[in-house]
Amino acid sequence: MSSSIPDSQLGLTQSEIQLLRQHQQIALSHAGSNSSRAASHASSQGRLLLDPSSLQALSAHFDRLMYSIQQRWHQLNQQTQTATQVQYDRAGNAIQMADAEIARFRAILREIDELQVEFDKVRRIGEIVKGFKSRVEHLERRI
Repeated sequence: MSSSIPDSQLGLTQSEIQLLRQHQQIALSHAGSNSSRAASHASSQGRLLLDPSSLQALSAHFDRLMYSIQQRWHQLNQQTQTATQVQYDRAGNAIQMADAEIARFRAILREIDELQVEFDKVRRIGEIVKGFKSRVEHLERRI
C-alpha cells in the first residue's frame, strides 16, 4: 500500500494509534468517502491511510473536533465563572450577615453593660436608701 504508513512509524502510543484509527474511520465515514473501506483494510494491516482525501477528511474531522472541544471548554469555563460568582456572592452575603450579627451582638453586649452599670447604681441607691431607712427607724425608736 503506497498511500499508507505503518503505525509504528508514527511515534504514538498504542492507545493514541487506536484513537487515531477510530477518528480516521469516523472522518471517512462522515465524509462519505470510498476511502473508508481502504482505511479499514490499512488499519487491519497495522497501517494508517495517507492519501490526500483521507488526510483532508481527517484534518476536517479534527478541526470540527477541536472546535467542539473549544466550545465545550468555553461553556464549562462560563459555568465555572458563574458558579464562582454565585459562591462569591453567597460568601459576601454571608460575611455581610455575619458582620450585621456581630454588630447586633456587640450592641446587645453594650446594652447589657449599660444595664449592669444601671443595676449597680440602683443597688447602691438601694443600699443608701436602706441605710437611711435604718437611721430613720433608729431615730424613730429613740423618739
